[in-house]
Amino acid sequence: MPQLTTHVLDTTRGAPAAGVAVTLADALGVVLASAVTDADGRAGLGPDRLVDGDYALRFATREFFAARGTQTFFPLITVEFTIADDRHHHVPILMSPFAYSTYRGS
Repeated sequence: MPQLTTHVLDTTRGAPAAGVAVTLADALGVVLASAVTDADGRAGLGPDRLVDGDYALRFATREFFAARGTQTFFPLITVEFTIADDRHHHVPILMSPFAYSTYRGS
């Protein structure tokens, strides 16, 4: 299992956001991994072990909402975070065309 996972929920529909492209980048902006959320809105990214440091998850929300005929104010959601240990990290987002929130999951 990858050390990093995400879960994307579309709060407009009250359902998982399937088909969202997600990339994982390091502090220099180098893309380390990419994935697309599955039918349950989930994706695993990266190697089994990420070294301690700063990372960013980028969610391609413009394409997701455009495929549903909806414009969005946030065409790209970027969540920056720090890994400082070797445990599993889960970074979920709740999104709509005009808002989003995130938190450190388990």
